Amino acid sequence: MPTLLLALVLAVIPADAALRAGAAVADITPQEWPVRVIGGFTLVLANSAHDPLHTRALVLENNGTKVAIAVVDSCYVKRPTLDRARQLASQRTGIPASHILISATHSHSAPPSIAEPGNAMEQRYVDRLATQTAEAIIQANARLQPATAAFGSRPVPEELFNRRWFMRPGSIAPNPYGETKDVVKMNPGAGSPDLQHPSGTTDPEFSIVSIRSAAGKPIALLANYSLHYVGGVPGNQLSADYFGEFAAQTAARIAPDDPSFVAMLTNGTSGDVNNNNFLHPRPRAEPFARIRAVGAKMATHAAELSATLTYTDALPLRVADRELPLAFRKPTPEQLAFARQALAEPDEKKLPLRAKSYATRAIALHEGPATADVRLQAIRIGNLGIAAIPCEVFTEIGLTIKELSPLRPTFTIELANGHYGYLPTPRHYSLGGYETWLGTNNLEPQASVKITRTILDLLREVAR
Repeated sequence: MPTLLLALVLAVIPADAALRAGAAVADITPQEWPVRVIGGFTLVLANSAHDPLHTRALVLENNGTKVAIAVVDSCYVKRPTLDRARQLASQRTGIPASHILISATHSHSAPPSIAEPGNAMEQRYVDRLATQTAEAIIQANARLQPATAAFGSRPVPEELFNRRWFMRPGSIAPNPYGETKDVVKMNPGAGSPDLQHPSGTTDPEFSIVSIRSAAGKPIALLANYSLHYVGGVPGNQLSADYFGEFAAQTAARIAPDDPSFVAMLTNGTSGDVNNNNFLHPRPRAEPFARIRAVGAKMATHAAELSATLTYTDALPLRVADRELPLAFRKPTPEQLAFARQALAEPDEKKLPLRAKSYATRAIALHEGPATADVRLQAIRIGNLGIAAIPCEVFTEIGLTIKELSPLRPTFTIELANGHYGYLPTPRHYSLGGYETWLGTNNLEPQASVKITRTILDLLREVAR
């Protein structure tokens, strides 16, 4: 080949440019009080925050491709609010909206991310949540600098327990629709003689992506762990749970004198996993004690891992984004009739536990849309794959994605780009239990199969 022609051919083959990275934090703590606390079934009002709530953001760029990952201290955030934040950030940064992943941590001691109709104060908070989340991404993008990155993982199994248990036949109460078909129970009594064995497993892998400047200064650390939340927060206070504690403790270990360093912990596939050992229960802890303990432990692992990795700036970035139409579940005629009767019944003691709450959900699903456009996403950072699913995902799904992904390693961020309730497998769906009840689980029974197939397609797309 002539020398000039060879030079022209080489000129149009893009070489991976050096990685750039930036990170930032925006405060999303309420400014008006009291606020509702979501994560439970009863009205709880908080008058203060034990620790601040934040949105933490990381922006990566290589060879003209930008990716943003933001993590919000919230129980969940519905897609319209996240889409608004995504569009605001995209307009200010030029990052394509499809290249922005925003997830919630799943703190059960956070304010609502959806305002009750007519509640102006709550709407002001939801507006602030969207704008501050966008601001975190905007600021992270403004701080882009030459960087290196590395990723690694280690097993941390001792903090994870499957919370769905097979129970002694006849020991499970009727569900909120008066049905007696559950064969497993969520969060059974610790040490109960009715316990038989867990219905699922856990994913012990704790994964990190560590980012440093070209000069070796820590910029950010993105972690992933499949633990629902820890809890132990008094009802009259807000808290970022162990996600916030992890961020603070990791910063104290890796960059104690650098307020610009950002650590963030994403929730893996933990829809059926929590921090409670039902077979051998721990002594009751003081408020925040378990949050501090688990947060400190994971921060120690993060700091140790980050110090052992080999960093590089040659990490290609790829993103694939797709909307998957899925059917919303609808109540059966019997469930709908029961729901209407429950709402009309003045004496709640005559009804199954939480019957009125689920009756409202059943009617909303009955009157609501037939389908949901579920946004799914896959991100490639070097040989690392990140999947994003807008549900509380059962651990078995995450393990399947890890096993079948063409990228090694791979982890899944749940509650990403929206919230559609729990995502059990068809097997778990057939076992019943809280996570499968209509109104807790909102998507068709085959949703997990369709979502898993689509996520694997997206991972294969970014792996090419």
